[in-house]
Amino acid sequence: MNWSDVGDALFGGVSQYGAILELVQNSVYAGAVLGLVGGLIGVFVMQRDMAFAVHGISELSFAGAAVALLIGVDVVSGSIVGSLIAAAIIGLLGARARDRNSIIGVLMPFGLGVGILCLSLYNGRSATRFSLLTGQIVSVQSAQLGWLVVIGLAVLVALLMIWRPLRFDSLDPQSAAARGVPTTAVSLGFMLLLGLIVAVAVHIIGALLVMALLVTPAAAAMRVASGPLSVPLLAAVFGFVSAVGGVLLAVAGTLPVSPYITTISFAIYLVCRVVGARRDRTTRAL
Repeated sequence: MNWSDVGDALFGGVSQYGAILELVQNSVYAGAVLGLVGGLIGVFVMQRDMAFAVHGISELSFAGAAVALLIGVDVVSGSIVGSLIAAAIIGLLGARARDRNSIIGVLMPFGLGVGILCLSLYNGRSATRFSLLTGQIVSVQSAQLGWLVVIGLAVLVALLMIWRPLRFDSLDPQSAAARGVPTTAVSLGFMLLLGLIVAVAVHIIGALLVMALLVTPAAAAMRVASGPLSVPLLAAVFGFVSAVGGVLLAVAGTLPVSPYITTISFAIYLVCRVVGARRDRTTRAL
């Protein structure tokens, strides 16, 4: 590979940018919903120390999508089933952090193994198989867009409905239980919502990189803000910019969308970390 090949991969589609953008507008819409909802739900992922769980659920979502692809049914349905199974198992059996990490450590290789087996047996287009792992800008078809948007909006509405008890349980679970908050139901409900949004993320950014939209934006927001309103809003903005910006940049080349999304998300995190560190030094100096 030479520099000319790199240039074509990054900017080979600039001359036809408008026409290509029309073809992938479904991915823009789905990415916008995923970025907003992923940023919001990521705040609770960070507060509940469940970043590892996101990766575990994504592996089962990948397995479900791969099974669906192999048997010829809708891959969105397959990924949703896989995500919900993983989320329910982790939510019901992983009440303590040690138990939860052990369960996730068992589920991850199993899900990845099943997914790779199914993709190995699949005789269709190799690009379709690859997109389940790393995302693909044209992977969201018109028939799937409605489901992905509906799922994202449903997760957003449900998250807003349980926001207060979920926030209480995330920050101080012992006090929440003492005040009568149904912590088990809240935790299980949150895990199911997380499973649904992970299933959406798999079709945008791929199973291996979902944390770039469900963890990194919230982690970045927490570096520069601390308020109960400012952190979720910033996380949603960061997620939106990462997802939509990544899709818009990917249109200009031939690379998968995931490297763009992960790079933007990581860059935002680095900037927020630097800003947060400078602010902390200034505060200590005063």
